[in-house]
Amino acid sequence: MFINIPSELEAALIDLPLPEWELDGSFLAQSTMEKYRAELTATPRFEETVATLRHALTGEGGGYAVLRLGNLAKDLGTGDRFRQLATGFAAEVAVPFSPFPRWPLWKDIGVKVDKDPGKSSGIGYNAFHMDLVNATLPPDYTTLLCIRPDPLGGGPSILSDAHAAVARMSEPSRALLAEPAYHYGTFFDLFSVGEEYKPFPILDGFDPGEGFVRFTAKMLERSQLGQAHANAAQELGKELVREQVSFMLQPGDYLIVNQRRFLHGREALHSGQETVPVSDRRLLLQLFLRARAGDGSAA
Repeated sequence: MFINIPSELEAALIDLPLPEWELDGSFLAQSTMEKYRAELTATPRFEETVATLRHALTGEGGGYAVLRLGNLAKDLGTGDRFRQLATGFAAEVAVPFSPFPRWPLWKDIGVKVDKDPGKSSGIGYNAFHMDLVNATLPPDYTTLLCIRPDPLGGGPSILSDAHAAVARMSEPSRALLAEPAYHYGTFFDLFSVGEEYKPFPILDGFDPGEGFVRFTAKMLERSQLGQAHANAAQELGKELVREQVSFMLQPGDYLIVNQRRFLHGREALHSGQETVPVSDRRLLLQLFLRARAGDGSAA
């Protein structure tokens, strides 16, 4: 699931200036995607690399991938040109968009020592979840571009195959997960993700192995659940942890997660974050993707 960029492609991308992106509402404009595609497909081995990426995300047994863009980050820095290239790769998977009016496309995820430790910008364990779990139309893909890892060495990413975890559970537990009994989070000032889904089922009601697994471990602590539904969700949480994969994102690594297949999270950052200057702390950029109409690759 780790995809290295061929050296000849890296060399071509370093010398490839892409135009600034434009948005159409919440989404990357079609004209920008067409310009990016025209420039990128002319570079050697780009389409081969993208085919490998798509297979890792949607092929049998797949669901996530890490594009190793570190050499590009070293040569270009992590400013606009680097982010445009990352956006170009993302647009080959699905349509980039932002559900947050405050963030026009990429959202910063830094480190705040006084934040809830379990949040994405906190310093503690960020348990398994899907992003925007309580939206009727959550993003099909969530992506994280590593600008700086934890300089103290903590915070590995964790991922787990949600459908495989569900398949290991008992039939009575799966039946409980399919009932609309779960609540989590607030819902306001969001674009292009449908309506609030409350309560929601963890299993979307599709055939086994399809659809979202609407899980966030935080709902076990922050919503009132009957004991049977809580036990089923806890069982799923344990299954997710049991078969999780873990790795440390390096500078320039671009993690793309198919939310219809995998859930993600993060181990705790290393102790001592308060001693690290804010400008040196872990920094990721987040971008969401919506599958194109008629594209069954995310299902």
